[in-house]
Amino acid sequence: MKAFLVIAILLTFGLIFLLYSRNRDSKKLLISLGSFIVIIALGIMGNITRPVIPFFLAHIILIVFAWVGLLYYVIRGRYVWWLIFSPAVTIVLFVIWSLIAGSRYEDIWGSLL
Repeated sequence: MKAFLVIAILLTFGLIFLLYSRNRDSKKLLISLGSFIVIIALGIMGNITRPVIPFFLAHIILIVFAWVGLLYYVIRGRYVWWLIFSPAVTIVLFVIWSLIAGSRYEDIWGSLL
């Protein structure tokens, strides 16, 4: 599974730079790389949702959708911002739920700060 993720990351970087070398559109390159870094960061931050399996599974699915949204932008040129930033929803919902549910997830603030 980790090998698949590494290959997918390398292929995405390769596709971004390949299309940049063809078109020489630096704005699209910077937006693509920035969005890709945001998706990876949201994927790493999503590990705080592991204690609650439904949130974690929803987060993984939204990460895949965000990746598809990034590839859609790279190939077609249409930026779907709500799809790319959708994994943040599960993180925010988990934080809100942990504040409402009580002490089971109090250690979340140590991982966020």
